[in-house]
This record gives sequence, C-alpha cells and structure tokens, in this order.
Amino acid sequence: MNPPPPHSSDSPAHSPYDPVPQPPPYDNPYPRRPRRRRPWPLRLVIQLLRLLVAWLMLTILLVLPWAYLPLPTTSFMVQNALQNRGPYRYRWATYGDIAPALALAVVAAEDQRFPNHNGFDFDEINAALEDYHQGGSLRGASTISQQVAKNLYLWPGRSALRKGLEVWFTYWIELLWTKERILTVYLNVAQMGDRSFGADAASRQFFEVPPQELTEAEAALLAAALPNPEIYRVAEPSNEMYAKQDWILQQMYQLGGTGYLEQLDRGRMADTEAADETNGN
Repeated sequence: MNPPPPHSSDSPAHSPYDPVPQPPPYDNPYPRRPRRRRPWPLRLVIQLLRLLVAWLMLTILLVLPWAYLPLPTTSFMVQNALQNRGPYRYRWATYGDIAPALALAVVAAEDQRFPNHNGFDFDEINAALEDYHQGGSLRGASTISQQVAKNLYLWPGRSALRKGLEVWFTYWIELLWTKERILTVYLNVAQMGDRSFGADAASRQFFEVPPQELTEAEAALLAAALPNPEIYRVAEPSNEMYAKQDWILQQMYQLGGTGYLEQLDRGRMADTEAADETNGN
C-alpha cells in the first residue's frame, strides 16, 4: 500500500484545531424594534394589582383552614404568654362538647343579633355613636365575629390600622365560615380567666367540670367575665359580676332559651325574609 502523497508547498496544511469558517452574518430585513417601556402610572397600577392578589391569597390561606381545623393557638394567647412570661390554659372543644347554655350566654351577653347579621351590627354601632354624641363614653360595638378576628390575628388597641384589619378579616370569616363555626371558635379562644382561654380550660379551672356539664348559672358567670376577665374574676365574683350574671340569665330567658341557637344555620335566610316583609314582597 502506497503512503498518501505529501502536501504540496502551494496548498497549506489544515490542522484539526483551525477555527471552523462561519457563514456571513444574516441581515434581517425586519429588525426587532426595541420594547417600549410602559408609562409609570401603568406600572404602578400593575404592581398594586399584584400586591392585592397576593394579599387576597394570603388572607384566604390564613382564614379558610380554620373553618375545619382546630386552632392550635391565637395571636392573643401568644401575646398573653409573652406578657406574663408563662404558659396559658387552653384546650380545643367541639361545639357538641360545650354546653348549649354557655353558647347562649355569650350570645346574650355579647351579640344578641349574632345569628342574623353579616359580621357587623350597624344598629349597635349607630346606638354607640349616638350615646357618644350625647356626652357618653365611646363604648364598643364589636360583634362576636369581630372579636374572633381580633383574637386570632391582631393585637389590643384602637388604632385605625388595627380596626381596618379587623373589618377585613371579619368579612372573610363571615364569608368562609358558618355561624356555628364562628361561635365555636369564639367559645374556644375567648379569654375567660387570667391565663385561661376557652370554655374547656375555664370550666375545669373554675367549676371542676367539663364544658358540656356547665349549668346556666355557671355559663352566665363565665359570660359576665368576658369584657375583661383580668378585672372581672370568676374565682372571686364582685357584686357587679353577680348583677351582670342575673342580667345575662334574664336575657337568655327572653331570647327563648337554647332554641334561639337554632337560628345559626338559617340566620341569613331569616334576615332575607325580614327584608322581603319590609319591602312588602
């Protein structure tokens, strides 16, 4: 076999490391125009919409799970533990494990229109404002739904920011939870003693019985402490607390007893029917 002929001196040798020849650049007859930047007002609106969507999603994530799951703790419980540098008493109880008398007592004491409103009692708000304009002190008009929102997510105080967040979370709680669930959560998270939260802890601490065995008188006394359980002590009731207890028992009777709680599932329906009757339909 003959060896390959040597390269001629007229043709240079090619090395495998020589660069590969590139084709000439392609001249695009339709060059891409530079992207125009959106005006700053439009960019601002887009960013605000993104923030709003993110806030809505965060709100739903914060509210929706507790329509079905027991609450492990709340903002107020954590703040109480940090302030007192010690643990608090709390154990979740289902609605069926709590005496109906206690559910009725807190409704009678705190929010008698609870089955029928949508989170805000405008009649009570107007009455509180009227009393204030006539020289009285500005009293609270928060519903049970508002108190649930405050206990779960917020902090004590009357700042505009806190009140605005309370209104926001109250709206979503009313939208995503049933009335029975709202009342169940309130009965579990309301502070009823110095370091006691909820019906289970309070009934066992003060009366040494589970919450389903509370009597009407015991339930009314627990409800009487709800405005400020660190001042109105169930263990050492004052004459003012006994008077409030008697008033709550009277209100429970006037509401029709525990049968009043049957409105929880048809509260909005009753509200709609009342509106139809008012309009003459």
